Amino acid sequence: MIKRRASRIINVGGVEVGGAGTIVVQSMTNTDTRDVSSTVKQIKQLEECGCEIVRVAVPDLQASNSLVDIKKQSSIPVIADIHFDHRLALAALKAGVDGLRLNPGNITDPEKIKEVVLSAKEREVPIRIGVNAGSLPRKSSGESSTVQRMVDAVLEEIDLLESLDFDMIKVSAKAFDVLTSVEVYRAIADRIPYPLHLGITEAGLPWAGSIRSAVGLGILLHEGIGDTIRVSLTTSDLCKEVDCAYEILKSLKLREKGPTLVSCPSCGRSETDIVSLAEEVEQRLRHSDQVIKVAVMGCVVNGPGEAKDADVGIACGKGKGVLFKKGKKLKVVEEADFLEALMQEINSMVSFSN
Repeated sequence: MIKRRASRIINVGGVEVGGAGTIVVQSMTNTDTRDVSSTVKQIKQLEECGCEIVRVAVPDLQASNSLVDIKKQSSIPVIADIHFDHRLALAALKAGVDGLRLNPGNITDPEKIKEVVLSAKEREVPIRIGVNAGSLPRKSSGESSTVQRMVDAVLEEIDLLESLDFDMIKVSAKAFDVLTSVEVYRAIADRIPYPLHLGITEAGLPWAGSIRSAVGLGILLHEGIGDTIRVSLTTSDLCKEVDCAYEILKSLKLREKGPTLVSCPSCGRSETDIVSLAEEVEQRLRHSDQVIKVAVMGCVVNGPGEAKDADVGIACGKGKGVLFKKGKKLKVVEEADFLEALMQEINSMVSFSN
């Protein structure tokens, strides 16, 4: 059982973050925010696949003006991602966003930050202090390590916000390097009371990026660190980010969402095409959010045991397979019927979206 770090609770557009509660899954649109219809369409797609908070880029005033309509059409909280120009943060707040992300590396004037913080405080809108290894404040350059410079940037920004009597704070400190990210989060976790947003930034394309994110986030989550997460992937299909995030949480038993497929890697003992069968089952299971454990196994060594342990499972042999449900043997099926027989039992337990 993982003992979660207890942090202060903040409210992000009706979603509670922190307090050792549910770990929230986030993502970020990659549309042009000035294109309202495309951005709203992508937010709805993200919501459908389980995203609970979405961040949008605000590169200019036209983008900030679009936030009014985007916010009206979004059913999940919208965070404005602000860089360089504090006036965009002020405009985003007026547009009604549910949160801000500010980068201490490129908005550095204390008076400008103060103006944003006071406006956020008036509207009761939380701020994420988002430190990235690739955009650290210039004053932090020197002989200090990247880890120390990132920690310093976080603590200095927190001091500034707290001096303005502002405590609706969330913190992220991301790097591409997994070990750097882990060190930074460990260093700040015991020093601040605020919720932490985890991520491995610029993690890469889906295959490598998912692995890199799973390693980094997995280490921290296992240590009880982290209140929200985002898997940052280079992809046009942002649901891959969300799916990967939930899979990480499922693997640590921190959240359950959707089916879990147990399947053997296939080896010389297998006497059926277990790979194709498992791939087809996985594809069909994608259309359900219900929690169910399905086993697709290919030989007599671990097959019966894993199939019995699942809600529904099949242990495949030469030309025949044994179907199990809730630990009990149901029947023996012919190889041609493996898929449909298994799916028939799954369908009797779950519902599927279109």
